[in-house]
Amino acid sequence: MAKNKRQGRSAPETVVEQVDGGVAELRPDRDRPRGWTLLIDGAPQSQVDLDDPTYLAFEYQRRIGHVIDLAAPPKQPLHVVHLGGGAFTLARYVAATRPRATQQIIEIDGPLVQLVRRELPLDPQARIRVRSTDARAGLAKIPDGWADLVVADVFSGTRTPAHLTSTEFLAEVRRTLKPGGWYTANLADGPPLAYLRGQIATAAEVFPELALAAEPTVLRGKRFGNAVLVAAGTPLPVAELTRRVAGDGYAGRVESGRGLLDFAGGARPVTDAGAQASPAPPRAVFG
Repeated sequence: MAKNKRQGRSAPETVVEQVDGGVAELRPDRDRPRGWTLLIDGAPQSQVDLDDPTYLAFEYQRRIGHVIDLAAPPKQPLHVVHLGGGAFTLARYVAATRPRATQQIIEIDGPLVQLVRRELPLDPQARIRVRSTDARAGLAKIPDGWADLVVADVFSGTRTPAHLTSTEFLAEVRRTLKPGGWYTANLADGPPLAYLRGQIATAAEVFPELALAAEPTVLRGKRFGNAVLVAAGTPLPVAELTRRVAGDGYAGRVESGRGLLDFAGGARPVTDAGAQASPAPPRAVFG
């Protein structure tokens, strides 16, 4: 049953509704008049400013924002597939920075899609199609070589589902990409970083060019956190990505080439047969 606590547009209050993935909350941002944070079962998922869709509050989203910016010259329209929708934060960013982009969002949680569409409507001028289906099933319907960029930010609760962690999944991603297209993914892990190392090894089986951006303490296995993987069939602009990641307000580091393969530490690629969901974060991560 839906529970809506808002008491008028002049003073927005939290919206609470049951969705397939749990209890969804849309909390207004006290510092931004039309800013909202989406939480599922208390875990922050997305943050949106309807007045400024270029505003990216979460550090991993800012790093994916850098990838979006570097994927092509400024303003050049792209074909983008988003696996996982949340509050459509990254699709809104693409639409604002590349106004003629054509985008597809694949989000399995239909009630969540309805909630976000109703409470945080998309710009009607944006060329964004939203489909409520499983990420891998939806990806299978994307034509060969259609996408300039595939963005994966898929979580069931706080874990990425197992079937989205394998070489078979990444082979399907690469099938949808243009020859110069990129794949970027939000990966979450903590010490001893076995999942993250395995995902690097898995990506290296499918893509010859890789880079990984994260906060240094995450890369050192000191705490649980997010890392952004970028993969491509052609060389990546690693130097420029490194500069942007280091200077965006969240002191991040980029690993690539031999250093990234050394970081993987001999981890074996993941296949469908042995795939497991990403690890759950410690309770302390979300307070």
